[in-house]
Amino acid sequence: MNKRKNPPLRGLRDGVGGSDYDPFITSLELPPNAVPEEAADEGAGSGAAMSFAVPPCPVICFVCIVNQSPPRYNAAMKTITTILVCSLLSACSAIYAEGYGFSVAFKNLSFERPVLITAAPDGTDRLFVIEQAGRVLWFENRPEVTGADVHVALDISGGKVRRKGNEEGLLGLAFHPDFANNRYVFLHYSASEPRRNVLSRWTMDPDANVIRPDSEQVILEVEQPFGNHNGGDIHFGPDGFLYITLGDGGAGGDPHENGQNLSTLLAAMLRIDVDHPQDGKPYGIPADNPFIHTQNARPEIYAYGLRNVWRFSFDSETGTLWAGDVGQNAKEEIDIITAGGNYGWNPREGFSPYNGGTKTPDMIDPIVEHGRNEAASITGGYVYHGNALPQLQGAYIYGDYVTGLIWQLRYDGTQVTEHQQIDKVPEIASFGVDTHGEIYICSLRGKIYKLAPK
Repeated sequence: MNKRKNPPLRGLRDGVGGSDYDPFITSLELPPNAVPEEAADEGAGSGAAMSFAVPPCPVICFVCIVNQSPPRYNAAMKTITTILVCSLLSACSAIYAEGYGFSVAFKNLSFERPVLITAAPDGTDRLFVIEQAGRVLWFENRPEVTGADVHVALDISGGKVRRKGNEEGLLGLAFHPDFANNRYVFLHYSASEPRRNVLSRWTMDPDANVIRPDSEQVILEVEQPFGNHNGGDIHFGPDGFLYITLGDGGAGGDPHENGQNLSTLLAAMLRIDVDHPQDGKPYGIPADNPFIHTQNARPEIYAYGLRNVWRFSFDSETGTLWAGDVGQNAKEEIDIITAGGNYGWNPREGFSPYNGGTKTPDMIDPIVEHGRNEAASITGGYVYHGNALPQLQGAYIYGDYVTGLIWQLRYDGTQVTEHQQIDKVPEIASFGVDTHGEIYICSLRGKIYKLAPK
């Protein structure tokens, strides 16, 4: 596990207020897995802002007592205290060491800009990886697997998938819940002329284990004014409907003001029924979609005010919908997405106003935000329900592409109860889970990492 120096001890997060702190305390190397403490924030929202504080530890209590001692406490005693504290802090670090982290899962494999890893719900223990240029690959989930064991299920690179922008490409893949029988695979990719996002359904040949290149049925197309902020993630929810993310259209600062505009599909999470087409479209609208009766609103919208969700997931046990929303200049955020939710972009970025924006009562705050000292392009993750690490059961694991930092957090439905940095992996493009509930990372550098005991 990577160690780091924690931010100064404060009672509240920066910008709201905080208590004074003694530089004697903050100059020491603190335990690496600091936990968050609640911070007050004005206005209604779904959670409180978080900052990091050291876990309850006798060392910290001891240091605080020393530094509140009267002036007669002499320099010699302070020197002795420093030596004792450093020794005790080493013990504290051992106490708080978790004994787990991410390591390379398949030492013999390397991919070209892998952006997603997932498992097929067909009773096999196969993993599927998509490369941004347009390839869908699969292999058996064995540590000793080699490059010769990697199979190309589909290759739509070389023209069909647009790759002119850094954020464009093949971005999402989801298996139909009944994939074992119907063999349907859904892909979300960038295309040209006009520049747009394409969601389509394909069919996998059960005998050859390839996706038939002539089987594409386009489900939805959305034009993109710019080459960035494409969203691209897709997942079937526990309700059987397909959820889709689209960014705000790109450039910077939401120049077309799509964030608060319900008449566009941009800057939103969508929810559609791919099994029951209606009104001449290849999909239907779930009857309980939140804006189905709202004038001038697109009925596909499930939630809005999202700048660019890069990876979302459902808790496989509770159904809670988690998302990582990439920020503009200052904040990265983790959100719990609910039906009809307005997540504030672009009047808000995280807990703060953006460009003089005003928070309205319906805007939902993130449950966690990170400043640029910790994150610059958040990557949403998964709630852990594997067997290898029982101490992480129910914890949400996520990270940041730029800094490589990885965190786990717990949320009780009202507030964050635990929040720790647990590791670091370079260029985190995506998290994924296998059929056993174990969590993986796609690094854009080509390697796949797995969360496991160390």
